[in-house]
Amino acid sequence: MTDTSELNGVITAALTPLHENGSLAEGELPGLLKFLAERGSHGALLLGTTGEGPSFSPDERVRIVRAGVTVRQEHPQFKILVGTGTPSLEETVALNKAAFDLGADGVVVLPPYFFRKASEDGIYEWFSQILRRSLPSGAALLVYHIPSLTGISLSLDFFDRLLTSFPGHVIGIKDSSADKNFACQLGERFGTNLRVFNGTDSLFDLALENAAAGCITAMANLRSPDLRLIWDARQQGNVDFSARERVILGRSIMERFPPNPPLYKALIHHLHGFPSWKVRSPLIDLTKTQIETILAQVLAEAPEFSQ
Repeated sequence: MTDTSELNGVITAALTPLHENGSLAEGELPGLLKFLAERGSHGALLLGTTGEGPSFSPDERVRIVRAGVTVRQEHPQFKILVGTGTPSLEETVALNKAAFDLGADGVVVLPPYFFRKASEDGIYEWFSQILRRSLPSGAALLVYHIPSLTGISLSLDFFDRLLTSFPGHVIGIKDSSADKNFACQLGERFGTNLRVFNGTDSLFDLALENAAAGCITAMANLRSPDLRLIWDARQQGNVDFSARERVILGRSIMERFPPNPPLYKALIHHLHGFPSWKVRSPLIDLTKTQIETILAQVLAEAPEFSQ
């Protein structure tokens, strides 16, 4: 684990390499992370939504993290976050311990999404046990806030309780609500006390204006250079309007072709020469015709994707 006080910037929601038969190709993961580091990413989230995290067993997740941290042999400051949240408290605790033992900088934890009608008090108690039982002192936990998938929308008061109760940890949020108002409210309420990573590329600059620590996005697999321009400009008190507009357009194009894993695996293969990685069921790989259609639209409207 590296210094979590520097946990910020452009974090890529990394893809998970899979062989033709759907088995892990974790030996190819360090090459992807090296590519991301050299294109401006400060780090990567392994096993998030784009990384198909919930589709893998605990043993497979450990294998992926073990392979991912080796990128630090060439890029020692590259941050590694790990998606560990499951509906099981015990399994999440065990995954967190394994991730930190392997050198992760932080964990990104979904709320226990099976019981969507659980009270916020119950969810707070669940996260409290996670923090007490599985996070080393000073370690980082980001609550993965993605109501469109979990059906759970957490209040600002919920995050205030975590910050107050666990001052010895880095507490944050991966905000994938795609809610402009919520991005502003987080900044107004917490400033930099809550480590906010926005998950919607088109809101990245707005989030930074409202004290966000960075972004964690799928599009960073392909457009981390523009996201890094936005980040670097804000660190100097400026706004890179051109990069912001490219990112907004790119995001709008990508949203035409959900879900993310087969889309980004196809694009990174065709645009950057990575292997043709498969997705795991229930997701389905794109057909040749679909890929041709998508590539034509992307390169016609946003030619920077080829760079």
